[in-house]
Amino acid sequence: MPSDLAFTNPQVSDAYIYLLGRLLVLRQQQLDFEEGFQWNRLVHRKPGEVAWPNPNLDVAYSEAWVAVDETSFALVSVPHIADRYYTVQFLNGWGETVANLNERTFPQHPSGKFALCLKGSKVEVPPDAMRVDVPVKAMRVLSRVELGTNWDETVALQQQFDIRPVGQPAIPTVPKTVMFEIDALPGVEAFDSADLALDSETDINPGMETLQADVRAIAKAARLPDARQRIDEVIRRQAFADIKKAMPNLGHGTVRNAWALPSTSGVYGEDWLARTLINYGGIWANIPEEVIYYKAFTDTAGRPLSGDHAYSIRFPADALPARYATHFWSVIAVDSVHRRVLPNPLKRYLLNKESTLEYGADGSLTLYLADTQPEDAPQGNWLPTPRGQGYSLTFRFYRPRGEVAARTFFPPPLAVS
Repeated sequence: MPSDLAFTNPQVSDAYIYLLGRLLVLRQQQLDFEEGFQWNRLVHRKPGEVAWPNPNLDVAYSEAWVAVDETSFALVSVPHIADRYYTVQFLNGWGETVANLNERTFPQHPSGKFALCLKGSKVEVPPDAMRVDVPVKAMRVLSRVELGTNWDETVALQQQFDIRPVGQPAIPTVPKTVMFEIDALPGVEAFDSADLALDSETDINPGMETLQADVRAIAKAARLPDARQRIDEVIRRQAFADIKKAMPNLGHGTVRNAWALPSTSGVYGEDWLARTLINYGGIWANIPEEVIYYKAFTDTAGRPLSGDHAYSIRFPADALPARYATHFWSVIAVDSVHRRVLPNPLKRYLLNKESTLEYGADGSLTLYLADTQPEDAPQGNWLPTPRGQGYSLTFRFYRPRGEVAARTFFPPPLAVS
């Protein structure tokens, strides 16, 4: 950065990447309300829909934006659910999880009514409702119910989740910040939205003051034509490169067998880099106690995953995926650019415990990823990955246990056929 600006190139890059984490949430919020979302009203998604990035095809899920304040709260109804995974997750405007409602977090009150209240508010909660305090006034909500084999039963449960305001919460204005496509991140124009992005939602994590001061100062400098051009050049030359470099290990994550395990998810503390990368690559991540995610972008030789190659993943009998998930596991492929599922004649977009899997004579399990079904692959063990298509994989373990919960396990490497 030229000497007439008081910022180094790394400062501009860090400020941009930090700000991007918030702008990604604001982008999604604006898209949600353009789609027709209304405050404090759940939208029940049809199970199996794939019309958006990174769909979770293991669950029936519902979504909303919820507002609470000092004089109101949100009354959340959760049906009785046994022997299957469920949660109602609340996230703030930075993608930080602030609450989960389920039998893990409230073993004495796993279902029924919950009163979601702004911390410190003096509201009268119904006697049959569990009060849950949150640190923010506006939240994104995702309820999830494991699909299992009986989708009709699952949908019946899904429809019983409900959220309604009690009192009259002040309805927030949705900030009109810079809009962009995931494959075309904004340049210096991101800083045109900086003050609005920061002022409209406090970062609840400590230690962000210096970064926020840099964001505001760079935004101010970006109003000057010469500085604006130079800031844009640094973003496009260095910040984009820094994001690309950090993505394969999700910032400060660990990579083994070409699978990346993020240092955290859902709650980030000081790891703002992981937060931005996860918001960028798979927004609305939950916390590790609920689900642990592994990402694969390359094979063990460092080559990007592609439908031009065939891969297999072999789990020995003593380390099958089911061993590490209290509820369920799955692996899904999405394209490298827009993060959409890969179209194929079978309309099969993931493999999970509900797939018609065949196990080896020794009890092992081998999963196959290829354009056409490999000769030695059982049909139910094959995930179609079209030729010419680059993609990444996400392995999920819901309510992780054992070595996955301890963060010592990594899925086996992808063997190239």
